[in-house]
Amino acid sequence: MMQWVEVTIRTNTMGAELMSQVLLDEGITGTSIEDHHDVEQYRRKSDEWDYVDENIFADHGDEVYVKGYIAMEAEVYGRVGRIMNRVADLVDMMEEQGVDVGRGEVLVSMVADEDWEENWKQYYKPFDVGERLSVTPCWEPYDAGERVLVQLEPGAAFGTGQHETTLMCLELCQLYAKPEAKVLDVGCGTGILGIAAVALGAAHALEVDRDEVAVHAAQHNAQLNSLSDRVTCMEGNLADAVKGKYDLIFANIVADAVIALLPAAKKLMARGATLIASGIILDRETDVIEAVKHCGLRVVDRRNRGEWVALAIQK
Repeated sequence: MMQWVEVTIRTNTMGAELMSQVLLDEGITGTSIEDHHDVEQYRRKSDEWDYVDENIFADHGDEVYVKGYIAMEAEVYGRVGRIMNRVADLVDMMEEQGVDVGRGEVLVSMVADEDWEENWKQYYKPFDVGERLSVTPCWEPYDAGERVLVQLEPGAAFGTGQHETTLMCLELCQLYAKPEAKVLDVGCGTGILGIAAVALGAAHALEVDRDEVAVHAAQHNAQLNSLSDRVTCMEGNLADAVKGKYDLIFANIVADAVIALLPAAKKLMARGATLIASGIILDRETDVIEAVKHCGLRVVDRRNRGEWVALAIQK
């Protein structure tokens, strides 16, 4: 039975995205943020609920829990140690700037596969993105109407597609996924971006990730959507193993990785192609834009959600 280490960072609404970035920087893409302020927003929309357990609206103060899961392996202790150090440094740095990001306490616990299966699925529900797309877990029947429906089984190590960085990519995908386009998704995780692009009309998507587990997850999700013949998944380090030209490239990673990828991505961009770069925290947006200009590229569109930015980039 696979064992997982659950890492929980106690913070507040102000620090939630910053702490999430700490986990992302350690390669933990399946993060969740439990913030009672978000729940309160849904409470106000009472007409959207058939039944609500009022206990979920209990006052938890300003505390927010940022969670991620790491497979139990030899490197896990080093990764947890780095997370603890990064969080402590981040709290100190923000305090010096007069910004309260909560306790910054890191809690660690063990969880077995069946515990994960039972605990997290109850919180993952269908959701709409933009004007044309709906995403649903494969175990939840959902009538998307005229929207394009993408089914997803995230698995224990990957995100549900609801993180701000992914949502912005899905919004931009609806604008730039042209009919018959060739798509490349670098650092694909569950494969949701390439799969969504093909479901929206693109001809083919190549999903690339350096994590073998992610590659298998992406393959499985392509099968769920009956797109195995139009979605190819491969293990690789960013765009190093990729050849050819692409009309749409996704890089939902982090700012430094986006900057490092830009020269290779430029060579892979077909005439009129668009690179959608996300996972960029606001403080690093200027750095990324400068790197974009340095590569002879230009930003043609921008999205912002919370502390995150996504850019559409063209030659």
